[in-house]
Amino acid sequence: MCRHIGSPQRGSATTELAVVAPGLLMIIALLVMGGRITIAGGSVEHAAAEAARAASIARTASDAVAAGTAAAQRSLEQQGLSCVGAPAITINAQEFARPPGEPAAVSATVTCEVQLSDITIPVVPGSRTITETVQSPLDTYRMRR
Repeated sequence: MCRHIGSPQRGSATTELAVVAPGLLMIIALLVMGGRITIAGGSVEHAAAEAARAASIARTASDAVAAGTAAAQRSLEQQGLSCVGAPAITINAQEFARPPGEPAAVSATVTCEVQLSDITIPVVPGSRTITETVQSPLDTYRMRR
């Protein structure tokens, strides 16, 4: 009678885990990165929408720029999105010069660079820039200055 002291399959589970684990960790990290970018994109779009809405309610172009910029910054702060550096907020209020009765709109563009360097994947860049532009109509028959 021949008795085997060790099975030929002994240690194969450990080897398989060592081969499969890095791939699984890479997939999880990519999912985390995708989720972070998606959430940041939604936050930036919401901030642009808030800025455009606040700017469209203003009476003058200069008030529109100030109100839109403040609304975008407040929105980003409330959502807890921290940009690398300061976010770039641009309010286009040129259509305030149109006379009442003509359709006009104001647009807000918010750009934020999101930090990704804490996700340690070799092929992932350290940050990603997200830009969103939203347009909001001005009241056609309201006096503008």
